[in-house]
Amino acid sequence: MRDLAIYDMDRTVTRRATYTPFLIHCAMRRAPLRLLLLPFVVASMLAYVLKLIDRGKLKEINHRLLLGHNRHPSELKPLVESFAEKMLSSNIRPGAVQAIAHDKAEGRRVVMATASYRFYSREIAERLGFDDCIGTNSILGLDERVHAKIDGENCYGPAKLRMIQAWLASSGLERGHVRFYSDHASDKPAFEWADEPVAVNPHDRLARLANERGWRCEDWG
Repeated sequence: MRDLAIYDMDRTVTRRATYTPFLIHCAMRRAPLRLLLLPFVVASMLAYVLKLIDRGKLKEINHRLLLGHNRHPSELKPLVESFAEKMLSSNIRPGAVQAIAHDKAEGRRVVMATASYRFYSREIAERLGFDDCIGTNSILGLDERVHAKIDGENCYGPAKLRMIQAWLASSGLERGHVRFYSDHASDKPAFEWADEPVAVNPHDRLARLANERGWRCEDWG
């Protein structure tokens, strides 16, 4: 039996979201002319707000616009590494670093569970000392290229809990005490599943929910 500490990434471990900044980072370094497509990125975001597309489709569209239809892992590796370095230097909450160290000192297995693409979030996770990373997967084609298509579910909302449970089952670990950290009410299913929910720098909706349920709130700066 192993106790777990499971962390959301964007705006929980990080101060700001990472997905669109990652794509812009890649475009600037790999194909700057793709930045001319930013108006279409904004249009896709508007389509999401109007509920014409879901979050998964939004990711696929923006991936295709700014990164391309497919990329070989060897092309992505230096982009992922340089972005991870950038995030660690300027976009990590101090409280997250302290919490990770505390959980590891308690002997917990420290896991990141994020809606962001796993192919770049795991690089950030590894550099922060996480043991595992659960995230949205991209299709890896027979050509061994990463495609602008989600493989399985977008790791968000109820799907995040399903993916955590699937990871736990496949890992062969017997569940111990689970501590779960997130900033957003979309993670309500995982909060309710956890033994110790912790709302980190919660937005208004999560702050109200945490107050109603008696969940601990923390300010990680």
